[in-house]
Amino acid sequence: MKYMLLIHQGDAPTPYSAQEWGRLTEDEQKRIGDAYQAINETPGVSPGLQLQPPETATTVRVQGGKTLSTDGPFVETKEALGGYLILEADDLDAAIELASRIPAASMGGAVEVRPVAEW
Repeated sequence: MKYMLLIHQGDAPTPYSAQEWGRLTEDEQKRIGDAYQAINETPGVSPGLQLQPPETATTVRVQGGKTLSTDGPFVETKEALGGYLILEADDLDAAIELASRIPAASMGGAVEVRPVAEW
């Protein structure tokens, strides 16, 4: 089964959050980078992409046949999606185990594990 792991950054520092990232030592930054690299190299993982910060988002809706766009997301910044990956795994337990290794999960964020609908 395929699972999408949605990485909610929360308070977890990223290179895009220069102030928070700058508070980490070089060793801490390297450990985070190495952890993400190891996850991306895990069998069954199709690496996704890291997303720019929430304030760069544009939300699109269509109402009455008219396209409306609004700057920014409609969630609190700390709840915003920071990236994703796809995992092909035997079961939910395997997906949860991988999600627990994503640095954001232990640094103030969370990882949502959701089965991919296969039609």
